Amino acid sequence: MEEQDTIVIGAGIAGLVAARLLAAEGRRVTVLEARDRIGGRVCTERRNGRITDLGASWIHGVTDSPVAAAAQAFGLRTLEFTVGGYQPDSRPIAYYGPDGARLSDADAARFAADVHTVDAALATIVAASAADASYRDVTEAALARQDWDAERVQRVREYLEHRSEEQYGAWIEDLAAHGLDDDSIDGDEVVFPDGYGRLAEHLARGLDIRLGEVVTRLEWSERGMAVSTRDTTLRADTAVLTVPVGVLKSGDLAIDPPLPALHAGALSRLEMNAFEKVFLRFPERFWDEGVYAIRQLGPEGRWWHSWYDLTPLHDEPTLLTFAAGPAAVETRRWDDERVAASILTQLRRLFGDRVPEPVDVVRTAWQDDPYARGAYAYMTVGSTTADHDDLATPVGGVLHIAGEATWTDDPATVPAAMLSGHRAATRILGRDVAIDRLWAER
Repeated sequence: MEEQDTIVIGAGIAGLVAARLLAAEGRRVTVLEARDRIGGRVCTERRNGRITDLGASWIHGVTDSPVAAAAQAFGLRTLEFTVGGYQPDSRPIAYYGPDGARLSDADAARFAADVHTVDAALATIVAASAADASYRDVTEAALARQDWDAERVQRVREYLEHRSEEQYGAWIEDLAAHGLDDDSIDGDEVVFPDGYGRLAEHLARGLDIRLGEVVTRLEWSERGMAVSTRDTTLRADTAVLTVPVGVLKSGDLAIDPPLPALHAGALSRLEMNAFEKVFLRFPERFWDEGVYAIRQLGPEGRWWHSWYDLTPLHDEPTLLTFAAGPAAVETRRWDDERVAASILTQLRRLFGDRVPEPVDVVRTAWQDDPYARGAYAYMTVGSTTADHDDLATPVGGVLHIAGEATWTDDPATVPAAMLSGHRAATRILGRDVAIDRLWAER
């Protein structure tokens, strides 16, 4: 039976980081990856000469970001594309009202000011919220403080629903009141013209990574770990488990003994979201120059309300929109043509017959990926931020759980995955190791 010092389950960013740091310290490390590729939910499609990031796209804030530091050290090309989260006015946004007409600059500014007013009230309301409060509960309390007419309230209510969906892929009533506490960004945001997948490629260099290895069982004890795949069993002193929350909850991976109550409780309050990207590439641009996003207000925007102009990324007229939350669930079994037709109906409502048929449509399907079961995790009602850290607490001193859902400060991001992998490695080593060892020459 093969023996290692550490077995890492999953070759996503968290797993690659943990493995690379441990290997740099002289540990015998094997990475087992179920897919036929590395990267996990960092996934770049290269097809017909086009580059499309199906998973992670942005570094949301380069200030003090280990991902930004790694990208720079590895010489990865980046393009400044600051979104500022789902904000009302962080970049030039073309707003369209419920009647389909573009809002004047003054009307758009008034709407953005309303959102900022409610956000200011939200801070104290969320802080004082009950343990079982949802994001709907706290946003409704903030709206109730405003002396506005029903129409004005409804426009901001819709915006807050869309924020919940676009940030976490969850319906507003399912997201914990504290679910957006981390919605802050430091510094510019950037994207990768050559694909985010290049980061995974650099992190993987020199590692023993075995693709197509589906782990079916983990056994842990004070003597160490036994990790079983469909074909074999490997033993190690320690293991780093980096599979997504959706896989941990699926039952496809048996853990014996079962996770302790602390971990099981935290896991029960986290859930994988429903969040899919839809890229539409067009033969020519039909939307206004000088905007980075198009947004429509009102009931017609229930599903398709925001489009982001990715044209600067590859000099091809491209809009990105999201099927998020209920939209992702409802359209899950639709084919690409039906989804595109639904989106085009809304675009033509705003732009008329100027909207041509797209030349290319790319749509993700993270909900149906057996090794993800969603795009990333969110806090359900009743969850607290401590659940992220609790899930990462070492099990029996030998099993370490890492990944974006195990990092408290900025979960659901690549930096969270990277930092969680670093934390797992330092705990196994019993000492701190600088994260810049990731990009040091080996």
